[in-house]
Amino acid sequence: MTRTSHNADLAAPTLAPGQQTGINLAAAAHLLVNVPPYPDMDCGDLIELFWNKCYVASRVLAAEDVGATVSLRVPESFIASGTARIHYRLMQVGQGAATSAATRVEVKLDCPGGQPAALCGDENQQLAPVTLPDSIRRQGVNPNQIKRGVPLTIEPYASMAEDDAITLRWGDVRMDLAPITAADVGLPIQVWVPPAIIVEAGEDLRLDVTYCIIDRVGNNSRWAPPRTLKIGCVNPYLKVPLKPELKAAESRNQ
Repeated sequence: MTRTSHNADLAAPTLAPGQQTGINLAAAAHLLVNVPPYPDMDCGDLIELFWNKCYVASRVLAAEDVGATVSLRVPESFIASGTARIHYRLMQVGQGAATSAATRVEVKLDCPGGQPAALCGDENQQLAPVTLPDSIRRQGVNPNQIKRGVPLTIEPYASMAEDDAITLRWGDVRMDLAPITAADVGLPIQVWVPPAIIVEAGEDLRLDVTYCIIDRVGNNSRWAPPRTLKIGCVNPYLKVPLKPELKAAESRNQ
């Protein structure tokens, strides 16, 4: 978010702290812009808020507003994806109108994996399940495969964008992937699930593997339809204490 100076006495408007990285779909539905206190603030002052040079809201100050931050709501119909410029105009009795500095914000309303209308509960049917080798899908993950780790692929999804953050869920264990780069957009994401993650999740005849995406302004895809796998069998490898806390306990017993 950047600001351009227009009037030294009137600071630029601000967004709520949780929206500093940009405006997502949820924020757009109830977006408030804050006008900070300014010199000679007085009852009867008129504040007019502008969104991309369009008038969107106004407020005549009451006595209780003086010295406080004033919040104005931007109608959702004015908000569209892209860069928006927000400023306000102040009119006081006996003085000419004054224009504030401007705030520029990023708006991103296209959610990764499709819009909420396509969601069912916590699941997004527009996201493809993870892709796994045929042998693993048919036979599950055997002890030898656990030692090597498991390869899988996340297919390109709607509104894929730079800085998307993907979380893979292997059973009850979560694994955060590296953020999407510009070069990744539109391409399958190759993932290697390491043995430590598989062992931590443990044996399971019906283990669910899924993922979700959060974009750079906080839009959440929710979870992809899960892929169900059979993991391991009774074997010594699954009892190896790979977790750091278990290693620490082991060293204290030596």
